Amino acid sequence: MLRAPTGWSRAAWVLAATLLLLILVVVISAGTGQVYISPGQVLGSIAHHWHLDIGPLPTQQGEDALWVSRFPRIVLGVLVGAALGAGGCLLQGMLANPLAEPGIIGVSSGAAVGACLVFVLGGSDANGWAVAGSAAVFGLFTTFAVYVLSMRDGGTSTVMIVLTGIAVNAFALGIIAYLTSIASTATREQIVFWQLGSLAGAVTWAHVQVVAPLVIAAIAASLVLVNKLDLLALGDVQAAALGVNVELVRRQVIVLVAILTAGAVAFTGIVMFVGLIVPHVMRLLVGPRHRVLLPASVIGGALAIAAADLAARTLTAGELPLGMLTSLIGGPVFFILLRRTAKTGW
Repeated sequence: MLRAPTGWSRAAWVLAATLLLLILVVVISAGTGQVYISPGQVLGSIAHHWHLDIGPLPTQQGEDALWVSRFPRIVLGVLVGAALGAGGCLLQGMLANPLAEPGIIGVSSGAAVGACLVFVLGGSDANGWAVAGSAAVFGLFTTFAVYVLSMRDGGTSTVMIVLTGIAVNAFALGIIAYLTSIASTATREQIVFWQLGSLAGAVTWAHVQVVAPLVIAAIAASLVLVNKLDLLALGDVQAAALGVNVELVRRQVIVLVAILTAGAVAFTGIVMFVGLIVPHVMRLLVGPRHRVLLPASVIGGALAIAAADLAARTLTAGELPLGMLTSLIGGPVFFILLRRTAKTGW
């Protein structure tokens, strides 16, 4: 009789299963649309682009659908999910709070201010690259402001970071409300749609080329911090006694989370709950050690966005906002996990 995997073996099984599910969802998503492409043809097309003559190939129309519109969108979604999953894992580790999420340090609300500002100034002709650039810059600036304002006597604390983030988020929401109130009807629709989050725009490989280096570099840098994040879970005093420069680690994590989240929201808008729920669920499956939890959160976040985007394209005749789906699913899941936390603790 097969025994259930335990310890590191269990973690390996979870990582492998999540990765296989991600590949399956990507292949199905790539073949789904007005031009149907079978999974074998999708894999054959990918192999052909790697100069391997394996499997059947789709028609030229199918090839164009795959490589011009579908794969850029899917890859961008995978990058966004990976960024949000990694950002949530890092922030929860830094704050030693499994209910923290990237938006708590102001990057999401700051990005929304930047995007809304471009919408209001540019109107219906607002350039997508200008919106993305402004969202990323304002997100990073807001995160920097949260860190500076939370400093006291040359250092910060988790409580001050959280409380300052709440205050800055509230201020940013006030700015968003003002910009929305003075905008035209068409611009208001743009603002609302952007805040709902979506991959429905004309995503190209150029967008992927901007986001990919940021996300990959930030995730790679995050892997260096996994052991220090484990020590931070013991508390600031204990971690410092074990040789961890707590303040330096906080700065590094905040910078990395800001880069990951700003890159994620730049072209897609705000996608709620992924950065909160995915690390939370993965912690239950693979345990709290960040050496495993961080890669699991990266893969899990990518899977969550890829699956949600597929559902957004196929559940109704029109396309549903991605952020709406993640919120509708993430809200109940969060409540269930919260109830579990109240019963069993962490």
